[in-house]
Amino acid sequence: MITRSPLRGGNWNNGSNAGLGALNLNNARTNANNNIGFRPALDYARSSFPTGGCQCKFEKDAGTSAIAETLYTSIDASIECAYEEIYAFENLLSAAYSCRKGKSKNQSVMKFFDNLEENIIQIQNELMWCEYAPSPYHQFFVFEPKRRLISAPNFKDRVVHRAIYNIIEPHFDKTYIYDSYACRRGKGTHKGADRAQAFIRNVERKSNKAYALKADIYHYFSSIDHGILKQILSKKIKCQKTLSLLGFIIDTSPADEVGVGIPLGNLTSQMFANIYLNELDRYAKHYLKEKYYIRYMDDFVFIGPDKDKLHGIRVDVEKFLWEQLRLKTNSKTQVFPIAKERGRALDFLGFRIYATHRLLRKSSVKRIKSNLKKLRKGYAAGSVTIREMQQSVQSWLGHAKHAQTYNLRRTLFSVPFIKKPE
Repeated sequence: MITRSPLRGGNWNNGSNAGLGALNLNNARTNANNNIGFRPALDYARSSFPTGGCQCKFEKDAGTSAIAETLYTSIDASIECAYEEIYAFENLLSAAYSCRKGKSKNQSVMKFFDNLEENIIQIQNELMWCEYAPSPYHQFFVFEPKRRLISAPNFKDRVVHRAIYNIIEPHFDKTYIYDSYACRRGKGTHKGADRAQAFIRNVERKSNKAYALKADIYHYFSSIDHGILKQILSKKIKCQKTLSLLGFIIDTSPADEVGVGIPLGNLTSQMFANIYLNELDRYAKHYLKEKYYIRYMDDFVFIGPDKDKLHGIRVDVEKFLWEQLRLKTNSKTQVFPIAKERGRALDFLGFRIYATHRLLRKSSVKRIKSNLKKLRKGYAAGSVTIREMQQSVQSWLGHAKHAQTYNLRRTLFSVPFIKKPE
């Protein structure tokens, strides 16, 4: 068994070989004890982190198919080595602070930050020597907007996932089409809804009639094939250490079937999910050459004036999804006219969208009515504070203002919040 010295640590009296972290007074680097006395070296650690090593490249695979050749001709092909960037001290430290946002009072977060530098160094050494192993996931169900199993990593693993995301995601983001709106800076549900409505308006203006092919993937996260995902990653990433780390995270994820599925609740899962369906995006835009296509995670829409053509696109897309990605669309996938009369709204990203206006999804209205009832009851009893009530209401109003909801808001908030006298 090979014994490795840590990247940081060392002896107070050994001059330039003393190491970079909190140091023992009179012991070898391999000896960790409780002697009192240390030399902080955070700034030195940051300035003298070793560089070099393998090179990562994001590029087209030499053996791509005809479809893949079309899909990847416009991708920027190279980045610098990624693995050293992932475990760089500054990146891990930044990742820890990002993960702490909104969770600063969580016990596991406070414990991690009580020994922040030591914990960052521990993660760094594990990654450097390829000895990182994730802890078991905490699994639980959420029921809004639907029942889903969430697999939450512990805080240390979340820091590792964020560190990976910080380095890898920006390079893949450059390869995404403009009309992919999930988990991307400057995108989101409201921008996606604006764009979908603009598509409908453009088609109606040119052809007087707009149809939609609305689809989503059946059990998307639990259907992602590990082998195909790794193959997609390897088309861009040429650093074997980075690929091994990503593959390790993929393979150690909780799943119902071996080799299939990634967990809901991981930041890396969000990144992998976008990368996986970027294959569909590029197929839709660059192979089918469809202008009015938009996707938000596993929900996607084609807009066009020709119903029969959209039915043909559905056949092509479903064939591509199964043959290339081992995915299926769900039973709700269909083609329909978008119209107030002899048609219906496009139900997408929480809104019912028409060319002229958009409304909130009916389930969203039902949910806010139920929540307001609970808030009023809790506020009256004193179990809900004014601050908690305002945060919940303002969050919903921020969403509702993106639709025609003036009369709805007046009705919902016509009854004041009243606290019962003690």
